[in-house]
Amino acid sequence: MTKVIVGMSGGVDSAVAAYLLKQQGMEVIGVTLRVWGSDEDGDSRCCEIDEARHICEILDIKYHPHNCTSLFKENVVNPFVDAYLEGLTPNPCIECNRYVKWAKLMELADIFGADYVATGHYAYIDKLPNGRYAVRKASHIGKDQTYMLYKLTQEQLARTLMPLGKYTKDEVRKIAEEAGLPCAHKAESQEICFVTEGRYTDFIGEHTDRTLPGEGDFVDMNGNVLGKHKGIHQYTVGQRKGLGIALGVPAFVVKICPENNTVVLGTEDDLLVDTFCCRNVNFQSIPEPSEGDKIRCFAKARYHQTERPATVEYLGGGKVKIVLDEPVKGVSPGQSSVFYDENGCVVGGGIIC
Repeated sequence: MTKVIVGMSGGVDSAVAAYLLKQQGMEVIGVTLRVWGSDEDGDSRCCEIDEARHICEILDIKYHPHNCTSLFKENVVNPFVDAYLEGLTPNPCIECNRYVKWAKLMELADIFGADYVATGHYAYIDKLPNGRYAVRKASHIGKDQTYMLYKLTQEQLARTLMPLGKYTKDEVRKIAEEAGLPCAHKAESQEICFVTEGRYTDFIGEHTDRTLPGEGDFVDMNGNVLGKHKGIHQYTVGQRKGLGIALGVPAFVVKICPENNTVVLGTEDDLLVDTFCCRNVNFQSIPEPSEGDKIRCFAKARYHQTERPATVEYLGGGKVKIVLDEPVKGVSPGQSSVFYDENGCVVGGGIIC
């Protein structure tokens, strides 16, 4: 019998993933990775142990919670805080997937003698004719989560199952309801799972020993001083609301400059970008190209953005230059750009710099 470790969050997606795999005749073991504890020793919104344990009891499968708080702090929380202090806008879930969730799930799979790990992500995993593995977009694009999975390695993908790729959220909830699972209509969490209370800026102040960035200048596109900002860590590229400055016209954060502690404001059109670079690139559907190689693909610079035709040039050293056929808004250093082939498979992705 095939044995599989399923990452259980207490939510409906992972519960249905476990249910479907058991229905397929697999031996399923539920695992919850406890990644964060509040001051009251509660859990984050993505590792609710009591709910996950109850679901496993209903499904009649084994269940094991595991503490990963140190691993999570080192690989997710600390880089998240440092990125904001350096004027960047990070994607903590992407880092968590590769360096915490999959790293620990695969370690536990080896301990339990499991063949695979599985999650409730909405995506497919394809083995391609070239022998490589890649995540492919879900059938229902509204729930596609491949953007968050671009950093997964070939070893991780080869041992991963994602049974929800063909389902809509409503279909998943219906399956859960028919299976008698109490999480069938549980609301989805939309925020950063470890910032459970207050604003992320408050969280940053509470979880760093570094001196917080101080007051600095708002400047226009020509460098003219417009007013004072409250610290670069409190702003993101594309932000319009909450700037604390009245200019008589709509103003957007166009650029954050930690080197001189300024925040550049401009119009909505000033946010348009057609060329940018990425670092720490991970390739999935293809092996690492040779320096100077160019790839025609479809790229996007944010999770909820629609991918656009682009040319990706490999610069060597894990860096690429992306040239979009048409400019887009929302290209923010620290976020990730992910690029796809014509079949919806992830070619690769990296951190915008």
